[in-house]
Amino acid sequence: MSFDDGSTEVSLHHTRPALQVQRFRLVVVEGPKGAYESRGSSCSIGSHPSNDLIIDDATVSRFHCEIIVGASGPLVRDLGSRNGTTVDGVSVREAFVRDGSVLRLGNAAVRFELDAASNRIEAATETRFGALVGGSLAMRTVFAQLQRAANTDITLLLEGETGTGKEGAAAAVHAGSARRDGPFVVIDCSALPASLLESELFGHERGAFTGADSVRVGAFEEAHQGTVFLDEIGELPLELQPKLLRVLEQREIRRLGSNQQKAIDVRLIAATNRDLRAEINAGRFRSDLYFRLAVLKVQLPPLRSRPEDLPMLSEHLVAELGVDEAERRALLTPELLATLRGFAWPGNVRELRNYLERARLFREAPGAHVAAPAATAEIDASIPFAEAKAQWVEAFERRYVEALVKLHQGKVTNAARAAGIDRAYLYKLLKRYRVK
Repeated sequence: MSFDDGSTEVSLHHTRPALQVQRFRLVVVEGPKGAYESRGSSCSIGSHPSNDLIIDDATVSRFHCEIIVGASGPLVRDLGSRNGTTVDGVSVREAFVRDGSVLRLGNAAVRFELDAASNRIEAATETRFGALVGGSLAMRTVFAQLQRAANTDITLLLEGETGTGKEGAAAAVHAGSARRDGPFVVIDCSALPASLLESELFGHERGAFTGADSVRVGAFEEAHQGTVFLDEIGELPLELQPKLLRVLEQREIRRLGSNQQKAIDVRLIAATNRDLRAEINAGRFRSDLYFRLAVLKVQLPPLRSRPEDLPMLSEHLVAELGVDEAERRALLTPELLATLRGFAWPGNVRELRNYLERARLFREAPGAHVAAPAATAEIDASIPFAEAKAQWVEAFERRYVEALVKLHQGKVTNAARAAGIDRAYLYKLLKRYRVK
C-alpha cells in the first residue's frame, strides 16, 4: 500500500492480530442513497469526499460525526456539526448506539446495524513503546500503529487529550526511525504569538523586522535529516497554515526577509488535543492542511478508558521518580492502587504522575527525603511537619528551576526534556515561582 506522500506501508514487527472488533453497517434511510460496511474500529460520516460514508446534503456538515467501536460498545460522537446529531430522537454529543439505532444528521437519517462477523485489528505484543507504557489492547493497538509510523517516513498526526503522552509518542517514533541520528526539534504552536511563531518555524534574515539583529535558523532548517514535532497544531494561526502547507507539499522554506527558497529534508509529526475535523467545520483549520498532516493518524486513548494499565503505569512512573524498592512497596499499596481506579483522571498520565509525586512527598515512606535548599538551612520544628516539608520543597523547586532554565539558556522545551518532566508542568513551576 502506498501513501499520498510517496512512502510505502511496511509490515509490522513483533505484532499479531490480537483484537477482534464487531463489524457494523450504515445505511442511509433518508436523504441521498448510500451505505458503508466497516473495515476497522471506526468510521466518519459527512459531506466531505474523504469520509467513509459520504452524504451529499447541504444540511450535513463536512465532518458531521464518527462511530467508534470500543470495549464498551459502539459509540457515536458529534464532530461539532452545524445541525447536530440525534440518536433515536435524542440530541447527543456522544452516546452509545445499539443495533437498529437511527442517527439523524440534518435532513438525512442513517440506520446503524451490527454484523455477526468481526474485523481484525493488529496489536503489538510489547507493553512499551519508548516512554509510553500499557498492556491494554487499546495501548497495544496504538503501539502497533506507532511502530508502523517509525518504519516509514510519512507525516504523522497524533491526537489525544492533554496528558496522554503525545510528545513521548513522537519522540519514540523518531528514535525508532531511520532519522534517529538526526535532530528532534519541538515547537509548541500554542506558546508563541503568530509573529514569533513564523520566525521559530522558518527562521529570519538579519533586519527582517524590528529586533532581528542576526540571522536565525528556523525549526525546519535546524531539523535537517531529522524530525520536527509541532505540538498543539490546532493552535496554529490561520495566516500561517498556508505556509506550513507549502512546506509539506514543496519541501522547501523561505526565511522571513529572504527571497530565496531553501530545500529541507525533515520528517513532520504533529499533535493536537483538539479534533481538527471539528475545527474545519468551525472554519478555524484548513481542510487541505489537515489531509497533508493526517497521512497516518493515531489516537492516544485517555487514561480513564484503560484502567487496567494503572498498576503497570504507576510502577513505571514511580521508578522514574528514583525511589528504592522499599519505598516503592510502601507507596504502591493495594489500597492506593484501588484508589487510583476510582478517579476519572481528566489530566491523564500527567495527572497520575503528579498525584504519585505528591503521594510520595507527603507521607513518611522509608528512604524518602527532600534535598535541602542550602547547606546552612535550619529546621523550624515549631511548625507542623507537613508545613515544614512543603517549605523546603518550595525552596528546592524554585532554586532548581532557576538553575535549570539558566543551564538551557531559557529554552523551556529543552530544559523540560533534560529534567525528565512535562513541558507544561515546567511552565507552571516557572509561573508559580515567577522565574523569567
